[in-house]
Amino acid sequence: MNATTDQAAAAAIQPLDLSEKGRRNGQEISLDRRLYMKFTAFGRCLDAHAAIAALAEDGAVGALYLDANDSQGIGVMVASEDPDYFVTRLRTLFNHRPFADFVHKPEFDMLGRSYSIGYESDLEDTLLKKPREKLLNPSNAWAVWYPLQRAKKFQTLPAEHQRRILGEHGTLAKRYAQGGNAFDIRLVCTGLDKHDNDFIVGLVGPRLHPLSAVVQEMRKTEQTAQYLDSLGPFFVGKAAWQSPL
Repeated sequence: MNATTDQAAAAAIQPLDLSEKGRRNGQEISLDRRLYMKFTAFGRCLDAHAAIAALAEDGAVGALYLDANDSQGIGVMVASEDPDYFVTRLRTLFNHRPFADFVHKPEFDMLGRSYSIGYESDLEDTLLKKPREKLLNPSNAWAVWYPLQRAKKFQTLPAEHQRRILGEHGTLAKRYAQGGNAFDIRLVCTGLDKHDNDFIVGLVGPRLHPLSAVVQEMRKTEQTAQYLDSLGPFFVGKAAWQSPL
């Protein structure tokens, strides 16, 4: 085996760097932390106050929404840096009353994680602080949560074309956020979603209409019109409880 082959073999077994990347002062930065968020919806909830009390007593970080499309429905979004939380404490909580008396709605199940694009200068803010702040801000009473599946052909586009398409959505999000009308929480869910969705989006704000208007305006963008295979189902609700920031 020659030296070149030895070097190639050594490079092939280098430890993976799975940390999130950003840039500050022209230098790459990284952070191997992220926030996991899980959404679960229930029907036949006749006592939302009991559910709220159980979440608060357990110390859950998240929000409980009253389902606008189901008079007995609720939705619960919880966040944790540790994914074990969802299969330990949260699992136990959901398997006891009052949640055990409700009807689980599996069509709304969503599990995702925060992520960086590569240019963020403050990764802790992007990955951990901002998603929590948007979720738990009492002003953001209304919420629309949904998954989306990006068309596979998007990945075959030139990098510059991809950036232009994503920039169109970024500009739209900033315009709504500047007026305090709507804020977005974006999570990646590839490999975590049973329907092979790619992302989870939460639109939150003080009023419902701007959240609907964001989706309406997104229909006109190149990404939505040409490079998305599916959107939804959409959960629409108003917060009855948010854990303290």
